Amino acid sequence: MDAAKSPRADRVRITEVFHSLQGESKTVGLPTVFVRLTGCPLRCVYCDSEYAFHGGQWLSMDAVCEQVRGYGARHVCVTGGEPLAQFNADRLIHALADAGFIVSVETSGAMDISVLDERIVRVMDIKTPGSGEEARNRWENLAHLRPDDQVKFVICNRADYEWSRDLLWREKLHERCEVLFSPEHEQVKPGDLADWVLADRLPVRFQIQLHKYLWGDVPGR
Repeated sequence: MDAAKSPRADRVRITEVFHSLQGESKTVGLPTVFVRLTGCPLRCVYCDSEYAFHGGQWLSMDAVCEQVRGYGARHVCVTGGEPLAQFNADRLIHALADAGFIVSVETSGAMDISVLDERIVRVMDIKTPGSGEEARNRWENLAHLRPDDQVKFVICNRADYEWSRDLLWREKLHERCEVLFSPEHEQVKPGDLADWVLADRLPVRFQIQLHKYLWGDVPGR
């Protein structure tokens, strides 16, 4: 392998680093620096970051931390693609926490989340049947959830909602951590999902993707 392209202990492959408002999760609306790592082994039907599947630039941990500092925000979100699929992702995430940032990680739930220490907020998708990637769910991760973590369901249709609702009750997910239900932006009307949640009195946080309502599908926003 070309040494210039191979992973090293001090480097990660980065698609982009940008400053925006957090569009979802418990910190929605807060100024946040997003560090988008390159690559993902999943192919969800609603993915809005396919541009991060390939390419990117190898950067040292120090270089990434320096870029993040330049925005002056306290919150950092490491995302992808699937950040935990990349070699050295855990080292970068820990380096950001060591630098004093409040760090969250957006992960598909297909990778082992136990590698991240207690300072990191893990926002973990559970892939619904409508995503096309239900089989990639790593169910062992449920045992590693902590109260500060968040589990997210992206709901593509009524069947997805019922699947997610039944899993919520069966696994008592709301007793483990905060649970987020989101309508897939183009397939479910937000009002419909809100009505379903209220009708079933689910102990979940309803959310929409704020950034899409502000800026659409513009990369880096």
